[in-house]
Amino acid sequence: MTTSPQTLESSEFAQKIHQQPIDGLAFKNMAFAALTWLRTNHESVNALNVFPVPDGDTGTNMVLTMQSAYDEISNSPERSIGKIANSLAQGALMGARGNSGVILSQLWRGIARALDGKDTLDGATFVKAFAVARDTAYKGVVRPVEGTILTVAKDVATATEKALETTHDPYQILEIAVEEADASVERTPELLNVLKEAGVVDSGGKGFFYILDGMLRFSKGLSLDTAIASVKPLSALNLDSAMETIEPGQDYEVVVDFRPHEPLVLEQFYSDLEEMGTSIQIGEGEGMYRMHIHVPTEKRYEPIDYTMSIGTITKVHIENLLAQMEAIEKSSHEQPLKLAPVEPGQIAVVTVAPGPGIANVFASLGAAAIVEGGQTMNPSTQEILQAFENLPTDKVIILPNNKNIFMAAKAASEVTVKQAAVIPSRTIPQGLSALLRLIPNGNFADVVADMESALGDVETGEITIATRTVEIDGVNVNEGEIIVLHNGKLILSTDKLTTACLSFLEKAQADDYELITLFYGADIHKAEVNHIADIIRDAYPDQEVEVQDGGQPHYQFIIAIE
Repeated sequence: MTTSPQTLESSEFAQKIHQQPIDGLAFKNMAFAALTWLRTNHESVNALNVFPVPDGDTGTNMVLTMQSAYDEISNSPERSIGKIANSLAQGALMGARGNSGVILSQLWRGIARALDGKDTLDGATFVKAFAVARDTAYKGVVRPVEGTILTVAKDVATATEKALETTHDPYQILEIAVEEADASVERTPELLNVLKEAGVVDSGGKGFFYILDGMLRFSKGLSLDTAIASVKPLSALNLDSAMETIEPGQDYEVVVDFRPHEPLVLEQFYSDLEEMGTSIQIGEGEGMYRMHIHVPTEKRYEPIDYTMSIGTITKVHIENLLAQMEAIEKSSHEQPLKLAPVEPGQIAVVTVAPGPGIANVFASLGAAAIVEGGQTMNPSTQEILQAFENLPTDKVIILPNNKNIFMAAKAASEVTVKQAAVIPSRTIPQGLSALLRLIPNGNFADVVADMESALGDVETGEITIATRTVEIDGVNVNEGEIIVLHNGKLILSTDKLTTACLSFLEKAQADDYELITLFYGADIHKAEVNHIADIIRDAYPDQEVEVQDGGQPHYQFIIAIE
């Protein structure tokens, strides 16, 4: 758990802050406030997921990026704001996760460039920092899309430049930046139709707003630990991800389903739960609420008693987190991967895999390093870099296998001294298809080109559960239904898993291919997998149908057609 600086706990400091120059120490505290406020509200950012698939992790990615940024400066006594900003930007870059995290790291990089050589921050320099942040972020994206965090950064830069006509006070500049960020986020659906269709604002832009707002709230001495309450659909609750960040004192996980006696006052509900524990998540569906919380041993029954006082409980789940984490760690060490050996001068491939079964397949095909990651668990720039930095070769190819990991992979390739290339694989089947073209002793440029060309040799199907009710790409989706993506595009929503698989195969024209491979996930029974595979074999007698244990979370099937 992050520990707040002493200055954040001092109301006297908050009252006097406007009378003091913004030096490195003050900027460090503002950065911590930005991290704290973003963390407090990150679930509301996660909930702003456009597509009804379980990858609403923008808020989590931005928090982890900000945490890495702050960790770089947390123990620094540096008073120069320029040096603090540069360290902050470096930490953000190495900890960047997901596209949102990488873009956030570029915003910090731009701010650091504007503050380079400065001891303190004045209004004009702050305005310049927003402008350079905008320019740096736009340059870091190959095809900038408006209606995203980029647009919010651009609007903030424009608004603060205009503000210089009336003020040079950096705190007033910050207030104007926050006001414009808020307004810009609300305008994003008008610029990006997919947001309007989904009925949400841009998640990355909202995260950036919380960062700026956290800095402003700190300057005003306002609370940073009470969330702007939000509730998400029951099926959108990613309780598995809560297991990834078990903090000290979080001994038990408690999940309660209940129907409130009266309309739930969400803000008060959150506030009361915060007195008991952490990792709070709230879901709602058809008048039923699900409350998730992590609590210390002595408080494990408090959330149940409290919920009973405001509603009728229908189901309770309570589990020892420490025992559960020990079981997870034990299973993760049972079957070590047999990675491909690499000789000096050879080409090494590092690839991202979302499950142990898929990781084993990559290893069998010649991967020299594997990074755990995928939907809802995007690895950082640092994690990707560490996977290949110690390999005994200077030639590295990276397979991200997910559109939201590509930018972090690209960042890793740009900070290493090795010759590194990123193959733009967006799916697991594309990554596998590319890896089949690896020639370890081949010419680097030729192998990269050949692996890129292999991306078009495979069709990808992804089968998962819809996390929200929405209409996207002309497809009406109901929360909890099974949905099908073909090469990343939503094509069907149904209530039957067999229908989902067969519809994808028909849409992808599986008759024209030779091999159908079903990578089944961690949440489906092998008996059901075999039953569906037999149905597919009957429907496609001329194709070979293989079944592989992928072990991936959230997705019942990832299907490759070759």
